[in-house]
Amino acid sequence: MSGVRSTLSPVAVTIPEGFGNAEAAEAFMEKLPSFQKEQFLLLARGLEGRLFPDTYFFMNTDGAEEAIKTMTENYEKKISPFRENIAASGRTEQEIITMASVIEGEANGNEDRALISGILWKRLGIGMPLQADAAPITYKEKGLPKAPIGNPGLEAIEAAIHPEASPYLYYLHDPDGNVHYAKSFAEHVANKRKYLK
Repeated sequence: MSGVRSTLSPVAVTIPEGFGNAEAAEAFMEKLPSFQKEQFLLLARGLEGRLFPDTYFFMNTDGAEEAIKTMTENYEKKISPFRENIAASGRTEQEIITMASVIEGEANGNEDRALISGILWKRLGIGMPLQADAAPITYKEKGLPKAPIGNPGLEAIEAAIHPEASPYLYYLHDPDGNVHYAKSFAEHVANKRKYLK
């Protein structure tokens, strides 16, 4: 009987904020014996940004379909209270989720998210490239990436909806992860010299 009992034991799988679909697939592979990575990536196509990062409990017989269903249902549950605010922001849900995925990769903890959001939206507004290290394409092409670059958590989504206004246009992270802001390119260059030795 012990064999039967073990197959029905719930397995915790944690998908951290910012994980892309491929990274999520790896996390599931480690925990669920029946999980098939290729099937997951096929089903997850076009769902980047909508597979909500969280700690999930699955049966160890669950596979890719259950994982996708659970994560997308969780996304719906988490995002629905924000839909009015998203509409009020004048941006589409896709734009908000895409920006949130960039913020997730750029910010170092909660206190920086809203400020960085404000800077990135400001860059978009003035027609400047985003130039976000988390999304290298934003150095070559103007505008948001064509799709989310990962699956953002709630704090990043909130920061994308409610950016914090500031006089800054640039920021950088020093080796300790602290963020240094600058109003002008000259100030940014000075910060680079000072903090990125």
